[in-house]
Amino acid sequence: MFVFAQQPSLANQFVAELRDISIQKDRLRFRRNLERIGELMAYEISKTLPYYNVSIQTPLGVADTQLLRQQPVLATILRAGLPFHQGFANYFDGAENAFAGAYRGYNSTDSDEFEIAMDYIVGPDLSGKTLILSDPMLATGRSLEKVYHALLRYGIPAQTHIAAVIASPEGVRYVQRQLPQCHLWLGAIDTHLNEHSYIVPGLGDAGDLAFGGKV
Repeated sequence: MFVFAQQPSLANQFVAELRDISIQKDRLRFRRNLERIGELMAYEISKTLPYYNVSIQTPLGVADTQLLRQQPVLATILRAGLPFHQGFANYFDGAENAFAGAYRGYNSTDSDEFEIAMDYIVGPDLSGKTLILSDPMLATGRSLEKVYHALLRYGIPAQTHIAAVIASPEGVRYVQRQLPQCHLWLGAIDTHLNEHSYIVPGLGDAGDLAFGGKV
């Protein structure tokens, strides 16, 4: 597990701006900060991927370097995941993409009881590939688990990385227990989930802050 907040870096500034109620009102800046954290995580994840040696002809000679052996598949959960996902796509610019529509489906008699509903999923062949599944908020971990298992209809990836900006300890434990084969990449781990299963101190509703409220 890699956590940006456990070491000094610019990522901590971007996370701080996402949390700040006086800054997060600017939707463009909120989306851009999610995107920038996605870019930083893409760079860190890239260090763990396989490469091959190649010689590049320059105007003055030949330069030896290493290039990525295979582009990953980038998957995210609509709609809050879109700006975060874009950060990964900026760096893995040849990647294939997968998308899922998953959300909390609340019990009509008790607004605090919910199931994870999923009404849309699309993706490429995942067989033997690297999958990067991103979602800004890792609260209970149930939506990430459900989307991951739904994506397996497209094949079994060789390795899977799960990326989130803010996580709860409960969500981290759940993902580690249910998906032990996955690598976790996090911006920060907060203190707890409240009685409504929202992360505290968190940052609010990432989807609403990025794209506006919903009915």
